[in-house]
Amino acid sequence: MQLTDAQRRDWLRLIRTEGVGPRTFRGLINRFGSAAAALDALPDLTKRAGKRAVPPSKTEAEREMAAAARLGVRFLAMGEAAYPKALHATETAPPLIAVRGDPALLLKASVAMVGSRNASTAGLAFTERLARGLSEAGLVVVSGLARGIDARAHKATLDGGTVAVLAGGQDRIYPENHAGLIEDIVGAGGAVVAEMPMGWVPRGRDFPRRNRIISGLSLGTVVVEAARRSGSLITARFALEQGREVFAVPGSPLDPRAEGTNDLIRQGATLVSEVEHVLSVLEPLIAGEAPPVEGLNDRPELPESRDYWDEIDLDGTASAAPAAAFDAPEPGESDPAAPRDDRARLIALLSPTPVGTDELARSSGLPVRIVQTTLLELELDGRVERHGSGTVSLVPRL
Repeated sequence: MQLTDAQRRDWLRLIRTEGVGPRTFRGLINRFGSAAAALDALPDLTKRAGKRAVPPSKTEAEREMAAAARLGVRFLAMGEAAYPKALHATETAPPLIAVRGDPALLLKASVAMVGSRNASTAGLAFTERLARGLSEAGLVVVSGLARGIDARAHKATLDGGTVAVLAGGQDRIYPENHAGLIEDIVGAGGAVVAEMPMGWVPRGRDFPRRNRIISGLSLGTVVVEAARRSGSLITARFALEQGREVFAVPGSPLDPRAEGTNDLIRQGATLVSEVEHVLSVLEPLIAGEAPPVEGLNDRPELPESRDYWDEIDLDGTASAAPAAAFDAPEPGESDPAAPRDDRARLIALLSPTPVGTDELARSSGLPVRIVQTTLLELELDGRVERHGSGTVSLVPRL
């Protein structure tokens, strides 16, 4: 299938209509045969339901398409050859995705990497090593552009091509200080994907919506660090629902950032401590190519028992909660965006896993001299323990 410009505009108008999400869109297309016919039928349908759906006008849709084009963004429709096959195979695939960068990257075998925003230095170092190894093995690394693990995974795989999935519109980067990272991703041949309209500022519920796309684009999802209440665990849950593999990196039982990942392992996720642990599971899937792609009219409806689909509001208006509410600290985390002194910054980066002072300096952005002096103060205070080879670890407060 290849949409004409007029059809793509109609698809955009239909999916941008309030109350029309992926499930409703699919039902309307299946019933009326085209987006144009569905748009014509909407007033009567919603009137009978006691509601009033007003699709964007042709002019409004064309304005969004023009704004996207100025940014180098193109809209890919479900069913078109360029639409990512792995995502198409999921039950709640977005009918349209806005893509900036190289769309061919979305057709390659991919793996998602997600984790804590307030990651430890050890977690960041392992993320970099694992992500680079997966990229060198030919896998595209997908993540959500968040602080911490996501950003490190993107940066480690720029050379091999990485995919960032946004919670807002293509012109509303969150967090804002990652706008430069977006430019690096696109400039290096990567891709940026968004479901929401141009100009859309991400709200709280948009992040779980984004997470289903991260897992949907990928053959498997690797969770590096995650507290028990974590957006990363939402991504893992979507991966399971989508029939994809879930991997987890174990951590110290004393570190709250490892509680979620350790629970995933206990529940059957594949333990990961090296690149081969991921490749040995995914290589048979890569050899067999992508998950099966179902035709638009054959896609099964979602069981009503999946209450969390309602939680992320796929077919309704977004929550009024701002993005900052979703980015609030998880249990065991401090706010990664808040100003902090050198001592607090290092404590946030330390964990029970030993790490070198050079890596701490790199992660914190502090001079090595300041790191060494602050570590000495923390050691005298009983907060830090020294190990061989110049490594240190955090002494948990029990």
